[in-house]
Amino acid sequence: MIFLTVGTQLPFDRLVAAMDEVAPDLGEEVFAQIGNGAYQPRNFAHVARMAPEEFTERFQMARVVVGHAGIGTMLSGQQHGKPVVVMARRHALGEHRNDHQVATVAQLRRIPGVHVIETAKDLRDLLAEPEIVPMSKLQGPNLDRLVGRLRSEISAARP
Repeated sequence: MIFLTVGTQLPFDRLVAAMDEVAPDLGEEVFAQIGNGAYQPRNFAHVARMAPEEFTERFQMARVVVGHAGIGTMLSGQQHGKPVVVMARRHALGEHRNDHQVATVAQLRRIPGVHVIETAKDLRDLLAEPEIVPMSKLQGPNLDRLVGRLRSEISAARP
């Protein structure tokens, strides 16, 4: 199963639409938490929000997790040892207050098991791979420093 999550604070219709475009080609169940976006997918089951327990269950069941470049998705990916595919929300497209997620994905690219995409084609190509490298459950000093920098960046970006 592929689990798509866009968080609960802001919609991310571009990512939901990209998954909707590629879902019929995957031959695999897709389930999504899509928030309150305007785009309603036709090719996979979805909910706007879910209880934390259900979120954890879906995360654990997933072969791959696809999401926005939020720290919660990254920490959950690491905790559960899942491959995480991320797309950054972009300020110019009205998806966020600023471009901190663009800066975040530049850092996330360094973490094995985090796969950054820009387009539906990137998503399709990556999800077609039978073995996608997962994030490590192991913490280390480099990952700890990176998570600290990401938290600082996100905190600084908030108005």
